[in-house]
Amino acid sequence: MKRLQWPSWLPIDPYILLLLGTVGVAALLPARGTAADVASGASTAAIALLFFLYGARLSTRDALNGLKHWRLHVTVLACTFVIFPLLGLAARALEPVFLTHSLYTGLLFLTLVPSTIQSSIAFTSMARGNVPAAICAGSFSSLAGIVITPLLAASLLGSSAGGFAANSLVEIVLQLLVPFAAGQIARRWIGGFIARHRKVVGLVDRGSILLVVYVAFSEGMVRGIWHQVSPVRLGGLLVVEAVLLAVMLALTWYGGKALRFSREDRIALQFAGSKKSLASGLPMASVLFGAQASLAVLPLMLFHQMQLMVCAVIAKRRSHDPVKPQLTQERDEAIRTAVGTGTRSG
Repeated sequence: MKRLQWPSWLPIDPYILLLLGTVGVAALLPARGTAADVASGASTAAIALLFFLYGARLSTRDALNGLKHWRLHVTVLACTFVIFPLLGLAARALEPVFLTHSLYTGLLFLTLVPSTIQSSIAFTSMARGNVPAAICAGSFSSLAGIVITPLLAASLLGSSAGGFAANSLVEIVLQLLVPFAAGQIARRWIGGFIARHRKVVGLVDRGSILLVVYVAFSEGMVRGIWHQVSPVRLGGLLVVEAVLLAVMLALTWYGGKALRFSREDRIALQFAGSKKSLASGLPMASVLFGAQASLAVLPLMLFHQMQLMVCAVIAKRRSHDPVKPQLTQERDEAIRTAVGTGTRSG
């Protein structure tokens, strides 16, 4: 029997459907009482495991070699942690006409999280860009985001993040950075095992994120947070996010041209510099926002699906550009080593 495959023409990532299904389960059967405590503990353990696997998969040697493209990586980091947050701050003018305070807080948090890894690699490869640069840019962004994102949240969100305090920084370091460092240390012993079981590791990644989503949205349902959002407000949020994505896509592409990057580097810059990671953002939101996490991550979930759909179209068009083949062997090898570096959806 042939294995069932997701139709390639369907623009919705199947993992997004799983996320939406998890939200539906949380709406109908939210965890309460003891079950909520157990689910919360399991979610914390799953997040630690997730970042441990990130650390175990990232090759330190590849990361050091990637520093050769330091101009590109600095530009990606600037897009992710400087330009995106500035646009998020500018969106404050849309409150309360287009966005409620809670939705704006979630939108601002979206602009603070790191870039994706796996989807940036996939789209860069499809568009015949510099895949090794995309691998390093996404990895550097994710690692830097463990520290930079909570610091930015502390300075820009302040009391808007429910339950956010200085000890949240310590909690993020213990829950994310320490497991990541432990994974890096353990890589020499378990790196081969992880490379041989990439599919299983990928399932653990995606399962961990689904659990985090369930816990966050369950708590939101129990506390009645979802009554604060109307369809009109959701429509306004989608319009704002579409404009935000369009601005970043244009800025990374034409900015790369102004900085005289090659076509391959501009492609890597566009896909790594215009994205936000659901895999990294969700665990951080659960720590920073507590009971408000379900509403805070809604803008990130919507933006994530939007960026996948739009970037898929762009990558397909770029793949037909009349250019001479470059970096082919290097790109193919980079793809082989990068498989399993993150969740499919980033």
